[in-house]
Amino acid sequence: MATSKSIYTCTECGGTNVKWLGKCPHCGAWNTLTETAAEPTGGAKNRYQALAKSQPVATLSEIEASDFERTPTGQEELDRVLGGGIVAGGVVLIGGDPGIGKSTLLLQAVESLSQTVKVLYVTGEESGAQVAMRSRRLGLAGDKVRVLAEISLEKILATLDAEQPDFCVIDSIQTLYSEQLSSAPGSVAQVRECAAQLTRTAKASGCAMVLVGHVTKEGALAGPRVLEHIVDTVLYFEGDTHSSFRLVRAIKNRFGAVNEIGVFAMTEKGLKGVANPSAIFLSTHTEPVPGSCVLVTLEGTRPLLVELQALVDSGGVSPRRLSVGLDRDRLAMLLAVLHRHAGVATGDQDVFVNAVGGVRITEPAADLAVLLAIQSSLRGRALPKGFIAFGEIGLAGEVRPAPRGQERLKEAAKLGFSVAVVPKANAPKKPIEGLTLHAIERVEQAIEVLRGLG
Repeated sequence: MATSKSIYTCTECGGTNVKWLGKCPHCGAWNTLTETAAEPTGGAKNRYQALAKSQPVATLSEIEASDFERTPTGQEELDRVLGGGIVAGGVVLIGGDPGIGKSTLLLQAVESLSQTVKVLYVTGEESGAQVAMRSRRLGLAGDKVRVLAEISLEKILATLDAEQPDFCVIDSIQTLYSEQLSSAPGSVAQVRECAAQLTRTAKASGCAMVLVGHVTKEGALAGPRVLEHIVDTVLYFEGDTHSSFRLVRAIKNRFGAVNEIGVFAMTEKGLKGVANPSAIFLSTHTEPVPGSCVLVTLEGTRPLLVELQALVDSGGVSPRRLSVGLDRDRLAMLLAVLHRHAGVATGDQDVFVNAVGGVRITEPAADLAVLLAIQSSLRGRALPKGFIAFGEIGLAGEVRPAPRGQERLKEAAKLGFSVAVVPKANAPKKPIEGLTLHAIERVEQAIEVLRGLG
């Protein structure tokens, strides 16, 4: 019986089918099946055999467990996101928009690590001369950095076996191809096979590996989702190309906390860590202005001060509700709570809310700061200088506590803020020097405090 000359592979989940279908039978996505050449049957013997030696079944409590030794990369902000540094045998996947600085950051990390461990930089997108030119432009010596310009997986694996590096960068995984497969580089099958082989090699040899991944126009990592599942850490490089600041965010981390962020500034000499990222997200007003309120938010374990701005203006028949950096549906809910429980009506007003600096705020602890900024804009009176607020607001008008409130208040006091409106449950038992606290339980109390301060 003749075999099929081609198969149809889902770009979302990597599932295959012998004929084209509008809907993928594996994941349910629509219009994601693409035609690829069928792979020959047979293939290499033991092609998917694990490289690590198999172990007998053991009781969990009897297995010896020790903390992972970490090697700092020389980039403090990158180490923060990774959980302290690279781990032997760990595989990191980093994705981001084109030109945002992925290769630049990794080249800087490779240069720093080369002073203590053996490193290898594999590039499939550039020639060795291009990598050297960028290294010179960044002022890096590169005297101990080994570079390989190659896209064949088998040749890369042979080089890894010969060089025996402790740290390796693959830039990028979408450019590699395996001779075992006939599909083109970047296809679902090639990305899945190359990533799996490199991951098994990293685990067997103890070489820490970083895979650079392309992203789609929606911002998600290109290729099959299994790519994110098999690696240990997934990092996203975020930022506006029109701004000099970049954020590296951990989405998955088997060796540390997730949702940590590292803040970098793009300079002529590459990416530099920002020690005080709160300065990015605060406007430089000489005097307080109406509609501005500073929020202490948490990004992973790091407290950040972000300025929220609100503008309330007379609207037409259908007033607009627009938010940048915050959830629009939550803004509509907060306006309803403000009207019902505090008697502040904005039904005939346009309401615009913006988080300064392009940061995205997802935690509900921003609710109180949003409402106070709206009230300040509506009254046309600025909040006092050095004013901060945080707290979650419920539909019944209650103000709920935010996690790790003590750390938020200490961070604000350290940066010179003097007045805080916080939930009663977040009020510290001991007063914080230089910080006047107003502990509240309901929305109407917050509005009364605001009127008393104004």
